[in-house]
Amino acid sequence: MNTAKEKVICGIQQVGIGVEDLQTSWRWYNKHLNIQIPMVDDEGVAERMLPYTGGKPQPRHAILAITLRGGGGFEIWQPQGRKVVYPKEPLRIGDLGINICKVKAKDVKKAYNYFKNNDIKVLSEIGVSPLGIEHFYIQDPWGNIFEIEQDDYCFINADKHTGGSNGVVIGVSDMEKSIEFYSKLLDYDVVAFDKTDVFEDLKDLPCGTCKMRRVELKRSKPVCGPLSDLMGNSHLELIQNLDIEPHKTLEGRWWGDPGFIHLCFDVRNMNLVHEAALALGHDFVCDSGDNFDMGDANGHFTYVEDPDGTLIEFVETFKIPVIRKLGIYINLKKRDDYKPLPRIITRALRFMKVSFD
Repeated sequence: MNTAKEKVICGIQQVGIGVEDLQTSWRWYNKHLNIQIPMVDDEGVAERMLPYTGGKPQPRHAILAITLRGGGGFEIWQPQGRKVVYPKEPLRIGDLGINICKVKAKDVKKAYNYFKNNDIKVLSEIGVSPLGIEHFYIQDPWGNIFEIEQDDYCFINADKHTGGSNGVVIGVSDMEKSIEFYSKLLDYDVVAFDKTDVFEDLKDLPCGTCKMRRVELKRSKPVCGPLSDLMGNSHLELIQNLDIEPHKTLEGRWWGDPGFIHLCFDVRNMNLVHEAALALGHDFVCDSGDNFDMGDANGHFTYVEDPDGTLIEFVETFKIPVIRKLGIYINLKKRDDYKPLPRIITRALRFMKVSFD
C-alpha cells in the first residue's frame, strides 16, 4: 500500500445527460444500453451550479446508474420547474463540447444486430477506427450520438450486448491546449493516434466528411481505486473540425438542458486534484464542499472547465449503497486509494438491479 498521498484519477464514473423526461429516458438507457444499477435517485435543488443555471438554484431530478457489464455510468438529469431548451441547430462533429459517448461492446456484430432488430436509429455500418477497432454509431430518440466500439473488458454479465461508457469524443478548438489539459490533469497522457484527414468511419455523421484532426488519448497508468473494477479502462478522442466555425454544444442554454452536459471522473484526494488544476490555470468553478449528500450516496464533487468550457466533474465518493433494501452501505473514506474493493462487495450491487425488459 502506497502511504504517500497523491492525485488519483480512478476512471470515468459517468457521463451526464440532460433530458426532458427522466423516466422515459431512464427506461430507454436501461433497456437498450444495459444501464441497470441506480446508485443515486435523488430529487432536489442544484444549488452549487449557479454559473451554469442562470445564477439561481434550480430544482432537478437525477438518476446516476451504472452497468455491471463494466464501464462508466450515466447521470440522467432532468431540470424541473422550467421548460428545457434544445439546441437551435443539430450537433456537428467538432462542435465544442461532448459530441459522442463511447460505449463498450465485446461483440460489435451482436450489438449491431440488436440495435437493428430493435428499431434503434443506427447511423453507420460497422467500420474500423484509425486504431483498427471495430465500431459503429447509433442515436438515441433525443439526438444524442453513441459510438459502440469493441472492448473485451467485462466485470460481470458478459452476455449483455453492451457495457458502460468507454470514454467520449470531445470537440476542441485548439488541439495542443486540449492535449495538455487532458494529459496533465486527467492522466490521459499517451497519444494513441494523431492524424489529420477526411475519415471514412465518420462519413455518416453530421459534418463527418469535413477535414478533421483526430487525437486519441489513453492512460499510461492502470485504472485504480475502490470502484475501478466497475469502471475499467477508457480513452478520450479529441476532434478539431478544420472546415467549420464550431459553436458550443450548450451555447445559449443552461447546464442540464438536453444533451451531454459533463464528463465525470472518480478521484481520490480532491485537494491534490485542485492543486493540479490550479497549476494548469483551471480553478474549480463549482465545489460542493467535502460532505455532500445526494440520495443515498455521499461525497465531494467539483467542476473545472476544459480550454473550450466543456465541464469536467470530479467526484470523491465517501459512501455508496451496496444493498439498498437491507440498508447496507460501504464507507470508502478509509479505503486504499489504489486498491479495488473486494469483488464480493461490488458484485452485491446486482441486488439493486432495475430492469424494464
